[in-house]
Amino acid sequence: MDTSELPERSQIVLRNVLDAGLDTRVRELSDSAHTAVDAARLLGCEVGAIASSLLFIADGDPVLVMTSGRHRVDLPTLATAIGAIEVRMANAKEVRSITGQAIGGVAPVGHPRPISTVVDSSLGDYEQVWTAAGTPHTVMPLTFDGLIALTKGTVLEVS
Repeated sequence: MDTSELPERSQIVLRNVLDAGLDTRVRELSDSAHTAVDAARLLGCEVGAIASSLLFIADGDPVLVMTSGRHRVDLPTLATAIGAIEVRMANAKEVRSITGQAIGGVAPVGHPRPISTVVDSSLGDYEQVWTAAGTPHTVMPLTFDGLIALTKGTVLEVS
């Protein structure tokens, strides 16, 4: 697979995915997919099949939540599920610093350091889910099981 045409961040993501033994491709979109609704429209899929990557700070530590685009993360539910006292959404500067990627393009992997990850159980309702691939213009398809294996994520209900 020739990846030289992909943005550098997407090349890093794809290397991580392939190194994990998963087979996928990175697709460049004709427009930005900053939101799950944008991505679903561009891909022609249900918004729930978009695995949005949201970064939270839980008791001072980053937690990446891969959630279905069909709902929002409930902070008290997330805090209880992960045993945290305080959970807040990371700001744009924190997202870039921690993931190396910009909001709207945060992939489940390809970060400077591993990030504890939670995978929304409702993503299991879809045969294929789409995640960002390092930029707001790149995405990749994965299975629910592939997403869990890739991220070593904990499956939880987060809404």
